[in-house]
Amino acid sequence: MGKAKNPPKQASNESRAVLRMYRSSPQKLNLLAQQIRGLPVQRAMDEMKFSRKRAAKDVYKVLYSAMSNAENNHGLDIDSLVVAEAHVGKNLVMKRIRARARGRAARIMKPFSQLTIVLRDTSVEAEAA
Repeated sequence: MGKAKNPPKQASNESRAVLRMYRSSPQKLNLLAQQIRGLPVQRAMDEMKFSRKRAAKDVYKVLYSAMSNAENNHGLDIDSLVVAEAHVGKNLVMKRIRARARGRAARIMKPFSQLTIVLRDTSVEAEAA
């Protein structure tokens, strides 16, 4: 038989996309996540499109993926989507060594991070209220 299927991790009026193992520090990625939190999707995509930060292009892709998930998998209206959550977590940290004077070594940390974007349809909330 097997186990029962786990319930979905988001509500019926939400969709999400996750970027895993992104080779950037969580601190740098969180700056971009703060910029888009709470914004309408189109405004958030414009923010990422015209941002000068390197990670903005990849955040744009995740945002676009979450929007596509909302449209295709959940049947939500993309004009009324809002970035409900955008949070960054730590992931793997590669540790490397740099040779220093007198036979010593210094550790180089190369962090990875994970970005989760959750979009919420606000028209469904308005209808329910």
